Amino acid sequence: MLRRQQQFRRAAEVVARAFAQFPAVERIALFGSVAAPLREEIPRFREFRRVGVAILHECKDVDLAVWVHDASDLKALQNARSRALNGLFDREGIGVAHHQVDVFLLEPGTDRYLGRLCWYGTCPKGKPECRVPGCGASPFLKQHEDFTLPAEALRGDRMIVLHPPEPVR
Repeated sequence: MLRRQQQFRRAAEVVARAFAQFPAVERIALFGSVAAPLREEIPRFREFRRVGVAILHECKDVDLAVWVHDASDLKALQNARSRALNGLFDREGIGVAHHQVDVFLLEPGTDRYLGRLCWYGTCPKGKPECRVPGCGASPFLKQHEDFTLPAEALRGDRMIVLHPPEPVR
């Protein structure tokens, strides 16, 4: 579990480096289980749950908060995510799929949740999830029905800022 968390952190770093090249991107932070120390828990697997064996939390994906001034070219961000992850696999043998890097787009200054960077190659894709109101209003800006990003998810002690770099003290 610790090794997978480290691999996901590495994926977050390379995607953040790729996103930082875009003028519309103001800030990038890693949050969620990949950003936090792993805690022990009784997992969902029946054989562990039945006997009460606790293991470290299983990280399933990377949650990146990305503050953008302009959401008009999300296809370019989508492509940058894929190129960064492909390069990570080629250079370091770390395999993280593009759909395992969940990009939450936010408005700078207000932290207002705008939506998520879509995984599909076309917008709209015609899938049932594309029918959520507002989904694709800006191409590749995905909406999830009844989703609200909890404000505490982005508290300073629950995230790791990846861009801009923290000043050295």
